[in-house]
Amino acid sequence: MRIKTIILSALLALGLSGCGYRIGFVGHPQIESMAVAPVVNETLLFNASGNLRALLCERIMTDGTYKLRNEGKADCIVNARIVNAEFSEVSWSSDDKDSGDYFPEYYRVKVKVQYSVILPGRVTPLIGPATVVGTAMFDHMIDLETARRNGVKQALWDASKKIVDACTESW
Repeated sequence: MRIKTIILSALLALGLSGCGYRIGFVGHPQIESMAVAPVVNETLLFNASGNLRALLCERIMTDGTYKLRNEGKADCIVNARIVNAEFSEVSWSSDDKDSGDYFPEYYRVKVKVQYSVILPGRVTPLIGPATVVGTAMFDHMIDLETARRNGVKQALWDASKKIVDACTESW
């Protein structure tokens, strides 16, 4: 009986002492909701602004730290601009070893996004302006344009993840 009491006391003391770790969300305690303003697209990428806005909304909802609301009811608003997109060939391949003709097999897309987080009614941004770069790799398979659009969407998903992570973990 005495051993059980000692073990129970030790476990209780360890549990109460803690290590300073926090379990749960790490967002700013005064912010409960976010909104995403319409995204500005300064590139020639097709539908990139609509895709990024939808992906930012999806990331906010799946992250769970903040609620997604419209701009009139949110505690803070994310503004984003797509400022650059770069495509490059990553690897090359040949159909016929005798001809020596090579063609790109895999491509990389990098999308640069500038963003800021503002509190309604304040001039100074809460976060930013800051820049993230979303990247993705894709192959052309049969239709290069469809593959490019899917690659851009994957790069925008990567950028949206970085933006939401910076908003929820920068405090």
